[in-house]
Parts: sequence; C-alpha cells; structure tokens
Amino acid sequence: MNKAFTRESDQDEDDVLPEHLQLPKSTRNYLTPKGWERMRTELHQLVTKERPALTQVINWAASNGDRSENGDYIYGKRRLREIDRRIRFLTKRLEIAEVVDPETREPTDQVFFSATVTIAREDGSEQTVSIVGVDELDPDKGYISWISPLARTLLKAREGDTVVLRGPRGDEEIEILAVRYQALD
Repeated sequence: MNKAFTRESDQDEDDVLPEHLQLPKSTRNYLTPKGWERMRTELHQLVTKERPALTQVINWAASNGDRSENGDYIYGKRRLREIDRRIRFLTKRLEIAEVVDPETREPTDQVFFSATVTIAREDGSEQTVSIVGVDELDPDKGYISWISPLARTLLKAREGDTVVLRGPRGDEEIEILAVRYQALD
C-alpha cells in the first residue's frame, strides 16, 4: 500500500492525551481569565500566522517537483498536521471553557476553583497552592489542577479545617491555614 494512504498511528491523536490533561467526562473546562487568554492567543497565533506561513512553504516545496525526497515538503506536512492537531485541541477546549475570575468572587473561607490556599502538612511544612484549570497547570508557581488529588481533597473545605489526603504513600492530614481569592499571573 502506498504511504500516502496510511496513518502514522492507528489511534486518533486528539483522543490520546497525557493523564494530567484529560478532563473528566461531561465536565466544563474551568479556566482563570489569564489561562483563557493564553489559550485564545495561542489559537489566534496558530490560525493567523503560523499555519498560513507554513502552507506557503509547503506549496513552494510541492512546486519543486518530486515530493518523495523533498525534505521541505515532508517536514512541512508533518508540522502542518501538528499545528492542525493543536488547533483542534484548543478549539475544543475553548468551546467548553467556563472562565472563573477569582477577583470577582464573593469573599468566603471555603475552597472553590481559583482559590489560593495555604496549607500545613503533617511534617510541619507550609505550602501555598492555587487551584486552576487542567490547561494552566504549573507546579513551579504552585498552580495545581482542580482535578488533582490535592485539589479534590481541598475543595469545599473551609479555613481551619483538617482534611485527609489519600495518596500512594498513605493518608496524610492537611490543615487549611488560609483561603483567599486573588488574581493569578
């Protein structure tokens, strides 16, 4: 069979996501305003700049003749598939997005999406985490996904509560020291 009629992979790449990027079935894609803006900006960049420029290169390469040994054409087509895959992903995620702004939330001591929570661990260490969308995950900034085990343990608890995080190393008691809703970077 000719290579042109075969897929590189038998699985649909749109459905194969790393576990930390998968949303629970039938849920909204909760995002902070900054996260939504970053995704929208990336989508706009891909659709209006990168993809049109790449299609020009591919058309030029195709006009040069034999496509089977034309590196610009082959790698251009591969990159175009990657861009199209990312555009589909971003479009799907933005369609089901629900933007939650922590600054407009009524003050409460209860933990919900977009809260910044300071916790005390059993070993005496303190940690501050912000509960953000799946696509905004950034451990270096203390941003944890709302579907992560820690976030699910904290959700709906109140300042001063002690919750139990069930993990692979056993159960750990965590005390919630402070809950605040503030703008995130």
